[in-house]
Amino acid sequence: MDITAISAAAVMFILGATSPGPSLAVVLRNTMIGGRSRGLACAIGHGIGFGFYAVTVVFGLVIIMENNPKIFTALQVLGGLFLLYLGVEMMRNSQEEVEYSSGTREGFVEGFFIAFLNPKIAVFMLAVLSSVLDPDLSSNTKWTIAIMGMTIDTIWYALVALSLSNSIILSKIRDNQNMLNKITGLLMILLALWTGFRLIYQ
Repeated sequence: MDITAISAAAVMFILGATSPGPSLAVVLRNTMIGGRSRGLACAIGHGIGFGFYAVTVVFGLVIIMENNPKIFTALQVLGGLFLLYLGVEMMRNSQEEVEYSSGTREGFVEGFFIAFLNPKIAVFMLAVLSSVLDPDLSSNTKWTIAIMGMTIDTIWYALVALSLSNSIILSKIRDNQNMLNKITGLLMILLALWTGFRLIYQ
């Protein structure tokens, strides 16, 4: 296996995972309303969704998306609508008493779709891994890079969920949950509108 390529890819995956964005907001939301178990389920779901793109990029199947822009556009539309839905739900929750739910299935689904419906993840990986990947890399190296990307992503968001679910931290978050819901919901709605704006004027 090519250790140099694997090491370089690891650094890029870590930088990508730790950058704030919609994914972090969704993990935060699920941890707030469902505690540790739901937050972890969301992290695992996100990791699997991220893993889909990791495998796609590493093995070159993202070319299909490049050659068929309709697929990319459809994912962007779905991603924007999903962000809009989550944003509206969070804004609604800021106006009423939040009903806590430890449903891990809901957390997993939200985590998966916030990653799966975000084609920017594929674009990000294609851009940053283009300097690492080589057609001559062995299949073992490619699989290692893809699985490593999914693992790093899952571990990072699992650590976020575990940190947030600390009783003291979670208590403080819940004390200020209405304000956090408003801010996070507004950011998600703005991201959804920005996605729509770019689709119309690109």
